[in-house]
Amino acid sequence: MPEIPIEKFEVFARDVDHSECVAFDREGNLWAGGEGGQIYRITPDGKPQQIANLGSYSAGVAFSPVEEDLFVCNPALGVVRVRKSGKWDVFASHCGEHKLICPNYGLFDSRGNYYVTDSGLWKERNGLLLSFTPDGRGEILAGPFSYTNGLALSADEKSIFMIESKTDSVHRFEIRANGSAGPAELYASEVGRFPDGLALDAEGNLYASCYASDEIWRISPQRGKTLFAWDRWAVLLGSPTNMAFGGKDFDEMYFANLARTTITRAKVGRKGQPLANQKFQPK
Repeated sequence: MPEIPIEKFEVFARDVDHSECVAFDREGNLWAGGEGGQIYRITPDGKPQQIANLGSYSAGVAFSPVEEDLFVCNPALGVVRVRKSGKWDVFASHCGEHKLICPNYGLFDSRGNYYVTDSGLWKERNGLLLSFTPDGRGEILAGPFSYTNGLALSADEKSIFMIESKTDSVHRFEIRANGSAGPAELYASEVGRFPDGLALDAEGNLYASCYASDEIWRISPQRGKTLFAWDRWAVLLGSPTNMAFGGKDFDEMYFANLARTTITRAKVGRKGQPLANQKFQPK
């Protein structure tokens, strides 16, 4: 039995265009992309407003720590930087000489470095893990893999977790002091079917949302796997792709459902690990 029964889930926001990813700003608004390129800001009471449109699919979204610009993975354009005003520009279309094939999901550390997966092509083993400095200098950290996807950064920022979707696996990399990555370590295998997104709670539990099996799996710091949530009807978890912690007590999880036009949520009884923009304290 799942830890959290599906009856504990509810619809938070409606009428979003098959969002793949969600991220909270410091004011408690939830931001999401749409398959038509939409960028939504959703108020704490669940009302979405379109802020921008990139013209093509918006995948992973993440806020930079200081300016709180929204960085969006867009397979057609690369990595796009969206201001809260709705103005946007392309942050990166290449990483060095490598042209981005399918940027999928990114996140920031507290220093403003941006880590992002380039999934590559589904039928080829050419997925990569990349990093960019705040001024846009890119580096290939690891690869190739079979369709790199979601990421999560440990609280001490010394390890990064990465999904390899085609093998239903999660890998862990040491992030060295010079910014390079150590070799891939298999952290968990047989994680549902087509794991897509990752999130960490304050206790170090890692959560993986599984697109093809409508499941959320929890992986403990000791690497034990537990079925955290499952929707046999694929209504409240309808091809879940990514998730974010939020809510007044930071103990709710919000889920992007690629097969649906809703964002759903559930109170889970564990506080999330704050992301880089949430840890930053403006002066």
